[in-house]
Parts: sequence; C-alpha cells; structure tokens
Amino acid sequence: MTGKLFIISAPSGAGKTSLARALLADNDDIMMSISHTTRQQRAGEVEGQDYFFVDQPIFLQMVEEGVFLEYAEVYGNYYGTSRVEVEGILAAGKNVLLDIDWQGARSVREQMSEAISISVLPPSVQELERRLRSRGSDSEDIIRGRMRQAMDEMVHCRESDHIVMNDNFNDALNDLTLIINGEGDSIRPLNVDLEKLLGA
Repeated sequence: MTGKLFIISAPSGAGKTSLARALLADNDDIMMSISHTTRQQRAGEVEGQDYFFVDQPIFLQMVEEGVFLEYAEVYGNYYGTSRVEVEGILAAGKNVLLDIDWQGARSVREQMSEAISISVLPPSVQELERRLRSRGSDSEDIIRGRMRQAMDEMVHCRESDHIVMNDNFNDALNDLTLIINGEGDSIRPLNVDLEKLLGA
C-alpha cells in the first residue's frame, strides 16, 4: 500500500514549521521530505536531517537532470524537493509531508494530482507582522520583504484543499492531524473573514 502525499504551505511567521515538527513527532506514519538547498548551513542544523546542503552549480546541474519534483529560488537561495526521495517514501507505504510555497505546491500537484494541499494562515496580518518582528533577527527591509511575500502566499491559499488557521497552536495541530487521518471534513471552520484577511 502506497502512502499519501501532503503539502503544507504558509507565509513566513504563520507557524508552519513548528506545526509540522509537532505533527511529525505525534505521527509515526508520516515523514518530512528533506529539501536540497544552496543556502548556508545555520548553527544547529544537521546535514541530511534539516536540509541537504549543496553548492549552486551542483544544484543547477540537478535541475537540468530532472532530479527535483519542484524547486524555487527564495532570497537568492535555491530549494528543491527530490523526486526519488518522495517516491521512495511513498512506495514504502509512508505518508510524506512537503513544506513548500504555493508555487511549489502547484508544480507538485500538476505532476501528482493525488497530493493533498494544506495552507496554514495567521489569524491576522497584524499578528503575522508581530510574529516576524518578535524573532528579532531580521532587518526592517527583510521584514517588509517577508510581509510582501506573505501576502502573495496567502492570496493563493484558495488553491489548497484545506485551510488551517493557526490562531491556537493545539487547535491548528489537531486540524492537521484530522487531515492526515482522512478526516479533513471535521476541521474547524475558519473564524475569520478570509476576503478581509487577504485584502488587508
């Protein structure tokens, strides 16, 4: 029995990474696909666990060879999802979680129509900006850039099969668990005016 492919997308600051980690910790039957990237390895990151770190020429050669199911350039760095790795995990009967942006999600769904896509949204644009600023590690220019990118990401949430609001971490995690378990119809209804949020 083959596994299922889940795609989780969200703007920076929506809490997607923390939710994905908690979901993986609570579910033995789902694995995160490890992306390749050209960006510098950060302190505490483990090769082959957080990312596969490669030089840009090697990455671009991998693109030409069709290694990636999807890839994208973000802030001058490339990120890509290995087709072989994803297909291998699925063939082993495990579910796969991809942490990619809306463009990557669209590309994957064009190639693997059975993929289930999930968008994670913040409760408000103001809360999103507060979360980005609370990190204390980015300059004002980077924060403004991330906010512009966030709005672009959120507009495309309508393309997803499911939208999860991260206004409460445990509730959002429960919604994700329901989706993974095939009970997506049971997740909480959105408690925010989506049009107002996206038009902010």
